[in-house]
Order: sequence, then structure tokens, then C-alpha cells
Amino acid sequence: MDRSEFIQSAALWTAGSVSSINATSFNQNLVSNDMDKLVDAQGNYVLQSLPYQESFLEPYMDAETVHLHYTFHHGGAVKGANKDLQMIKKALDENNLETVDYWTKKLTLHFSSHILHSIFWTNLTNKKLSPTGDLLARIEKSFGSLDRMLALLAETSKNLDGNGWGILAYQPYSNSLVVLQCENHEKLTQWGCIPLLVIDVWEHAYYLKYKNKRADFVDTMFQIIDWDNVAQRLSSALKLTR
Repeated sequence: MDRSEFIQSAALWTAGSVSSINATSFNQNLVSNDMDKLVDAQGNYVLQSLPYQESFLEPYMDAETVHLHYTFHHGGAVKGANKDLQMIKKALDENNLETVDYWTKKLTLHFSSHILHSIFWTNLTNKKLSPTGDLLARIEKSFGSLDRMLALLAETSKNLDGNGWGILAYQPYSNSLVVLQCENHEKLTQWGCIPLLVIDVWEHAYYLKYKNKRADFVDTMFQIIDWDNVAQRLSSALKLTR
């Protein structure tokens, strides 16, 4: 592998740093829903349709916020990731690597956003559910109880400096569940962790309805978590890491 090939490979791996798996791995039946198909047959990043109508999450999340969030923030990240990838390839084709670090960092940000938003939309429903089975057993083993895990995830999400995410993830090295505080879309993550449940606390996720009351938004999101989706993600993560 020459230097150009190495840099291109490194750039693509860095893009998946939030979960330490690249787009191809993420697509390999991590969860069998269309939103997890992050790329098309040509390897371009794609914005899949929402799994429900924009008004589906009312009154917990208003339709206008869903529209703006999905179309311009998630959609903008997908467009940005494709541009970043094109610019990296252009730099390699022209053997001009002076800007490749900049575009690699941008790709990390945009692609991490694409991954987390794709999980976020499918993590939500419009009714109250509860975790059961293996998911609940693993939550209790890792945190002591569901309430303790939710308390930790709530505080992690509410008290994040600036913008970012609260994340419940599977850590295959310890075969346990962990709660992470992710700054922006990609910082303060653990290598190898696979996100199962994510809470978006960027202001664009809640400001129209909740104003500056991030804590109220986080508490409300806990009322509409699709625990069946989280359980399915855990099951797929376990198969993926065996």
C-alpha cells in the first residue's frame, strides 16, 4: 500500500470513529430498517426517508422541528460528508495532500452526525414502552437497574457542555453496556462502542418547542423511546461482534 492509498483508507476509517465501524459494517444488518442504509451501491452517503410522518412524534416533538432537523441538519451532514469524501479523493488524484487533514476532520464530523441521526430517528416512537428480555437484563447487570441507567443517561445528556449527544452503547471488549457523553458528533467516544440509544441535545433538536429547557426535552424523550428498536440494535451488535 503506497502513501496515497494509506491516507485514503485512514480517512474512511476515521469517518466512522463514533462507533469504530465504517459505513459498510454499519450496513451489514446492524438493524434491518432502511434508515441504517447509510450509503448507496456506489458508496455515496444517502439520506433515507424518515420511518414515519413528520407529525408522528407530536406532541413530544413538534412536526416543524422534525422537518427542520431531518431536512437541514441531518440532510446537511449527508451532503457535507459526500463533499468531504470528494475533496479527499480529489486531493489524492492530484497528489496534493496539503488540505487532506482538514477534509478528513470534516468527514469525521459529518459522517458521525449521519450515523447518530440515523439511530436517533429510529430510537423514537409516539408511545411509552419499556425494555424487556436480554436488553433489560444487561441494563441491570451494567448499571444496577433501569432507573439508575436512565438517571445516568439523563445527567450525561443534560449537562453536556455545548452541543452533542448522550449515548447508551454496547462495549464488546467488556461485553457490557456503557453511557457516553459525546461532544459535537464525534468527540469523547470510546473505540469499539456501538451506539444503541442516542439522545440528541444539539439546540436544533429542541429549541423551537422547549426553548432553552434542555432538561425538559431530555425527560420528554425518555417517554417515547422505542425500546424494541434499542433491543434489536443490541441483538444485531452482539451478532456483529461475535
